[in-house]
Amino acid sequence: MVRDDPALRRGDWDKPALRRAQQAAESIATLVAASKPGARLGTREELRVRCGVSVGTFNETLRILQARGLVTVRPGPGGGLFAAEQSPMVRLGNSVLALDAQQTDVADAVRIRDALDPLLIEDALWHASPADIARLRERLGVMAEAAAGGDAVAFVHANWELHAAIAGISPNQLLRSLYISLLELIESHTLSVLPSGEQPLAEYIKQRHALHADLIDALERRDRDEAMRLVHAHNITA
Repeated sequence: MVRDDPALRRGDWDKPALRRAQQAAESIATLVAASKPGARLGTREELRVRCGVSVGTFNETLRILQARGLVTVRPGPGGGLFAAEQSPMVRLGNSVLALDAQQTDVADAVRIRDALDPLLIEDALWHASPADIARLRERLGVMAEAAAGGDAVAFVHANWELHAAIAGISPNQLLRSLYISLLELIESHTLSVLPSGEQPLAEYIKQRHALHADLIDALERRDRDEAMRLVHAHNITA
C-alpha cells in the first residue's frame, strides 16, 4: 500500500539520481496537495525545469508520482500533468510517506505500532494456520542465531521480520499495510542498537528472544489471555 515505489526496487539507478528523483516527486507532491483534483499542474517540461532535474531523472520522478496515485498525464495540446483524484487509502499512504520524508520522531511511530500489536495478535489467534506458525518459528530461529552470536543489529532486524510475518497473517489489509509501513519507517531511521539502562545488551536480547518464543507458543495454542499478556509485556519492556 504505502511504500511500494517502483524506483525503490530497481537496481539500475544509482542512489544520488534516485534521491534527486524522489526529491522532485516530493516537490510536485506539495504542489498537488495545494491543488484541487483535476487541476493542471503544468507540462512535463515546465515541471522538469521547475524541479531542476534532467529528463531521465524526471521520467523516474513521474513514475514515482504515478505509482503513488498523485498525478495523471494527458497527451496533446492542453495536456501535461494533472492532480489526480485521491481515494482515502491513497491519501493515507501518502501521509505516511510524507512523515517519513520529514524524518518524523521514531518514538511516535513506535507508539502507534505498539498500539496496533494487540489487533494483529487477535487476528493471528483466529487466522494463523500451521504453515503460518511454521514461518513464524523460522523467523524466531533467525532471532536465536543472532542472539547466540551477540549480533544486536541482526537480532533487531530479525525481530522486525517476525513482527511483519505476524502482520501478514491478518486478513485486514488496511491494518496489515499500515503496520508494515510503520515498521519500515522505524527501520529506515534506525542507525544502531545500543544498551539502555544497566542490563547488559546480550542478556536483554536473550530475554527478548524468550518472550517472542513464548508468544508464538501462545498463538499456536490459541491461548488469548497469555498472548495478550505477552504482547503487553513486550511493549512496556521494549
